[in-house]
Amino acid sequence: MPNSITAITATPLDLNRTYYETHATEYCKRTASLDLEALYEPFLSQIPPGGCILDAGCGSGRDGVAFVSRGYGVTAVDASPAMVRAACERGLDAHLVTFQEIQFESCFDGIWACASLLHVPHVEMSEVLRRFARALKPRGVFYTSLKEGKGERIAEDGRFFSYFSLDEFVTLLTEDKLFQILRAWKSEDPDSSGGMSPWLNFIARRTDESHGILDH
Repeated sequence: MPNSITAITATPLDLNRTYYETHATEYCKRTASLDLEALYEPFLSQIPPGGCILDAGCGSGRDGVAFVSRGYGVTAVDASPAMVRAACERGLDAHLVTFQEIQFESCFDGIWACASLLHVPHVEMSEVLRRFARALKPRGVFYTSLKEGKGERIAEDGRFFSYFSLDEFVTLLTEDKLFQILRAWKSEDPDSSGGMSPWLNFIARRTDESHGILDH
């Protein structure tokens, strides 16, 4: 059974860095062939041709490379040194940065956070979303996917995960009028373990109202 987060002493960041450092090669091989074309289209349709994208939690660089091949400018960040190395080896401009450390301001037309915010503790999510909103250009677009569920726990493979309901995460995105929801939907898709999981997907736009809020 997965462990309760209250039973551990290591931080979520420590746990996940340890996992990806130990399992980098097999993780990259397992996720390299996942077909995300159905997710790329609704996101990229909101980004101007040649626009700038932040691949937030880039992993092996699979998605960032796909965006570069379509003519977009991509900056990639990940909290795992092993994943940053893997993304750089694929030619991406990748940097070791946690979401809690992001300092970009009005730099990106879009942020792609596919299956990466699910590693952020609930208590830190609102601040991370504010940092994402600040990193976007006015009316920039944000895609994220998370696993549907409740609470936080350590999976059997040792990684920390946060789970949300669709309504719960919509509330986080729209609080303080940071984002306008363009689309929110559920899906049953593969996860990095090779199994199928219930996923939540969101495409949101930075609102005009957020500009003044984020200046404070």
